[in-house]
Amino acid sequence: MSFLKAEGMRGGYGNDDILNGCTVEADKGEIAVIVGPNGAGKSTAMKAVFGMLALREGSVTLDGRDLTKLKPTERVAEGMSFVPQVRNVFPTLTVEENLEMGAFLRRDDISGTMEEVYGLFPILKEKRRQPAGELSGGQRQQVAVGRALMTKPTVLMLDEPTAGVSPIVMDELFDRIIEIARTGIAVLMVEQNAKQALEIATRGYVLQHGTNAYTDTGEALLANPEVRRTFLGG
Repeated sequence: MSFLKAEGMRGGYGNDDILNGCTVEADKGEIAVIVGPNGAGKSTAMKAVFGMLALREGSVTLDGRDLTKLKPTERVAEGMSFVPQVRNVFPTLTVEENLEMGAFLRRDDISGTMEEVYGLFPILKEKRRQPAGELSGGQRQQVAVGRALMTKPTVLMLDEPTAGVSPIVMDELFDRIIEIARTGIAVLMVEQNAKQALEIATRGYVLQHGTNAYTDTGEALLANPEVRRTFLGG
């Protein structure tokens, strides 16, 4: 069994199901990427895994523990951390205060984790006294990811981490995500830049209409002519 397994998820908003039995998994040290067309249910799947959407069917387990009924805050305590696509920093707080907010559940010394985040994102140490709202889009994403790492998660979930940033910043963020996975954290990521994301993915999920259209390694999905034609633009 995978370290993180969200199996047979069915659910949505009101009476409409957006997820129709999709399954996503990630092991420690892996980067699992969810891609697909707009409206495929990618972000909804992430919210369901994190407990922001109640499932009508399916389950979410982490290291064999059933988290299906837990609230998001309870899932954070179990080892999950989630970076939403928008409104993911406190703009009036400094960079360092944002990182401290990420450690709100911890009762131990957070200084070591803070230095690890600064080691991963050196620009944040340089700007640690600056309000997060004054940073560039790419730097704010670094703050958001850094804050999520302050919980010392075993699973890091990223919803469109490169949305609205330049190609250079996107490449830098992907490099940092690879570094994070190498520490043993399981990374689950939704990404619109599908080709680039699948290039770094250990495993990939192509969703369509809330279900798994294709599931394979990132390399195999990139080589699949039907996936390339239908979802990756040739």
